[in-house]
Order: sequence, then C-alpha cells, then structure tokens
Amino acid sequence: MAEKSYVLGMDIGTTSVKFCVYDPNTKEIVAKQNKDTAANIPSDQGIEGNKQDVPKIVSAVHYCISRLPRDVLRNVTKIGVCGQMHGVLLWRDGAWEKVEKDGVVMRYEAKRENMSALYTWQDIRCKPEFLDSLPKPDSHLNCYSGYGCATLLWMLKNKPEKLKNFQYSGTVQDFVVAMLCDLETPIMSDQNAASWGYFNTEKNEWNIDILQSVDFPVRLLPKINKSGEFAGNLKASWNGIPEGTPVSVAMGDLQCSIIATLESKEDAVLNISTSAQLAFVVNNVSDLDCKTVEHLPYFNNTYLVVAASLNGGNVLATFVKMLQQWMLELGFPTPQAKIRKIVIA
Repeated sequence: MAEKSYVLGMDIGTTSVKFCVYDPNTKEIVAKQNKDTAANIPSDQGIEGNKQDVPKIVSAVHYCISRLPRDVLRNVTKIGVCGQMHGVLLWRDGAWEKVEKDGVVMRYEAKRENMSALYTWQDIRCKPEFLDSLPKPDSHLNCYSGYGCATLLWMLKNKPEKLKNFQYSGTVQDFVVAMLCDLETPIMSDQNAASWGYFNTEKNEWNIDILQSVDFPVRLLPKINKSGEFAGNLKASWNGIPEGTPVSVAMGDLQCSIIATLESKEDAVLNISTSAQLAFVVNNVSDLDCKTVEHLPYFNNTYLVVAASLNGGNVLATFVKMLQQWMLELGFPTPQAKIRKIVIA
C-alpha cells in the first residue's frame, strides 16, 4: 500500500492555536487539536494597549503538535501556517531554543529575555492625531492603530531605545515559521505585509524611502514572499514530522479562512471569528468610493474586497472577562473556561 501524504495546517490565532492534518487526496481531516493560549498580559498603556506573551503562544503550539498521533505526523509532507494579522513582535538572536532528548527535538521554546511581547491588532495606542502626523503610505491601503508599522512608528517616537535592542520583527506566525526553519532573517507573506501598512501590493515591496524619511529602522522589516510560497524547511525532525519538510510562508488568517470556504469566485464569504468580515474575490484593485471597504492581497495575484466589522468572538471574550471580574469581586474566583462553557451552553 502506498504511503499516505498529509498536509499539516497551523493557525496561530488571537485567542487560540489550532492544528489540523489534512489528506489532500480524500479531502478529509485526519486529526486535529486546539488550545487556548491565555496569552494576554497587562500593557503599560492600560486599556489602550493589547499585548500577548509569545512563550505562552509557542507553548500552545507545542501542546497541539505533541497531542497529534506520531504515525500520522511522520506522513506529513508539507506544513501550512497562518495566523492573526497586523500584530508585531520584535526579537534578536537567541529568541528560541530546541529542547532535545537523545538527539531528537522534543519541543521548541521561545526565550522571553530575547524578545518583546506581541503587540496585537487590538492595540489602540496610536491615536488619530498621531496617525495623521505620519507620512502618507505609497499604497492603496491605509495604516491604522494595531498595524505593525504604526506600532513601530509609535515606539520610534515614544520608546526609541526599545527598538535598538532588537534585530528582527514580524507577526507571531512569522516568528513560528522562522523558529521551525531556523531562518537567519524572517520571511513574511505579502498578505501579512499588507496588514502592517506601508506596503505596496502592486510592487510587492515596503515603502522603504518613505519610512527612512522619518528615521524608521527599516533593517527590522522582514523579507517578502508571495502567499502560497514556502519560507523554508524544518531544520530538525519535529514530533515525528521529517526534517526538511517544506514550511509555507505564514499567510493571513482571513485569506486562509476564505480559501477554505469559497467554492467559486462568484461567491462571497461571511467569516465570524474574533472579529467578522464579508469578502469576495476580484482580479485587481478598483476605485470603490467607500472608506469601509478594503482590497487585500489574496492568492495568485488576486484581491479580496473586504468589509470588516470589529466585533465577533471578541465581544464574547469581553463579556466572559466581565463576568469573571464580577465573580472575583463577589469572592468566587472562577476560571474563564468554566464561564465560557456555561455562556455557550
């Protein structure tokens, strides 16, 4: 009997990490795992900041991979990665280490002392007046609070010393790909680059000149690959997945949720996760006179026309957090998982 050939999919989300093993021949999910990251940490910007602890996210990645069947994982021939867009973390050499036993990599660990927190898409430290003071991007896309370049420009103005401590930046999913492939320089997809601002999707390049004009440290910016291309290969065997297995450049979770759902280009998709979006595919950027609609890079040089609302699962998360706070004040500390279970029921 011929050896099976599977694809491992990883989604590094805002609240959880999700894994699935897919059989491209039968179109079936062979195995799956997910884990809440519980990674949110307090920000020195109070409620305007939104930070996550990256070692906790990497720990959730390890939890998921370690609970998938080894006999399935040894037949994985490709790894696809996507995750939460817009966010940014900074790191330097030594940001991860392999934990080995008898020459076999048991797990990867992120080293907190060699990295910043992840500043997520929900961070609202960049006020309208600050954004208005920034140079206009050479792009059909604007730059908003929570976008990687906006957060880095805010740090350049308010915490310049912090930026000097680091060599690299990327989304959290770019970091995971760099860690698994042991990349010297992180590689980012055009989908995630567009979600940072100051990226021209038609030229497929950062607005280097514009950013340099305000002394932005462009050395931090990742290299760019097109979505759907590979970033590298597994540097070592990983829980049974063979060393050398190709790993995709990390893609946007929105685009990946659309490609998994869309049956034909004539369809539109309503996606409800931490936030919610309505989207359909077009061949190029058109002049829609509508500020609430954006054209985001999709696959094969096409674009997604997206109307996004900022409410979805995050509303439930806020509600659960409030109930937990009330219970605490009444003297009954209760885990969020328990409250969420009751709320959903």
